Amino acid sequence: MKTAAGHRLFDWFYKYGTLLTIALLIVIFGLATDHFLSGTNIVTILRSISIVTIIAVGLTVSLAVGGFDLSIGSTASLANAVVLSMFVWYGQSFGVGILVGLLFSLAVGLVNAFLVIKFKMQDMLMTLATMFVFQGVALTYSRGATISQNMILPNGDYATGQIPAAFSALGKVPWIIIVMLVVVLAAHLFLTHTKHGRYMYMIGGNSEAAKLTGIAVSKYRLLAYVISALLAGLGGIVLGARVMSAEVNSGAPYLMDAVAAAFIGYSVFGAGKPNPFGTFAGAVLIGVLSNGLIMLSVPYYAMDIVKGAVLAAALAITYYKRSH
Repeated sequence: MKTAAGHRLFDWFYKYGTLLTIALLIVIFGLATDHFLSGTNIVTILRSISIVTIIAVGLTVSLAVGGFDLSIGSTASLANAVVLSMFVWYGQSFGVGILVGLLFSLAVGLVNAFLVIKFKMQDMLMTLATMFVFQGVALTYSRGATISQNMILPNGDYATGQIPAAFSALGKVPWIIIVMLVVVLAAHLFLTHTKHGRYMYMIGGNSEAAKLTGIAVSKYRLLAYVISALLAGLGGIVLGARVMSAEVNSGAPYLMDAVAAAFIGYSVFGAGKPNPFGTFAGAVLIGVLSNGLIMLSVPYYAMDIVKGAVLAAALAITYYKRSH
């Protein structure tokens, strides 16, 4: 009886633990600080998690097919550098800049998919390698410099290109939050309510069984990596719109947060699999935690300790549930 009751209690915490933790943190930080529950701070939290959520949803799609795209941070950095350079170096329009940035991201996804599918290497190891490759490509493209308006070019001249007002608006409220919510909803509808999304989950569950049922496993793994790269690129573009510059390796810090959000999301509502709404909840948890700790004046260098502990707890719960 005790064992059965214990399992039921664990199942309940597995399903609702993330949401309960978010609620508890909101109450604790709300009582500990004066302005945590203000409308302005809530909007600040949503804005702060927008980029990591967009990138993490892309990672979620790659996880759905049993993959693991570690190059998302480098892809975001590359897209960030490309889109800003289109405006600042080449004087291109808003549409052209966004399109070129996404095309570079598409190329990253195709390269990742080709290497993983063709050479049948473990996804994590291959994308770990391409992470460094594309990080180097981004650094080489930007010449190791921050790309911004009126920057000094290698020949000593000042860049004359201007960042479009529409691009600047993309990084501000409400558009940055709207883009995040649209990405989460679109990914949820795709993975949950289309046959292609269900095929991806089948491949992630058992690729050999999926292949025997006639599902084109390679095609869907290719699609997953392309979506992952495109969303990582979109995250990098939104990052550029938010800070109005492309700094060296600007997307790298988002890798850890995206991984944490995606794995925390496994347990939301007992899904037991990567899912966009769960990933969003994971990002909210990280955002609430980071914002609250900052308001409590916790040193910034201690943040990674807390994030790492949260990720370790999420992984422990997820894999314990899978094995029992």
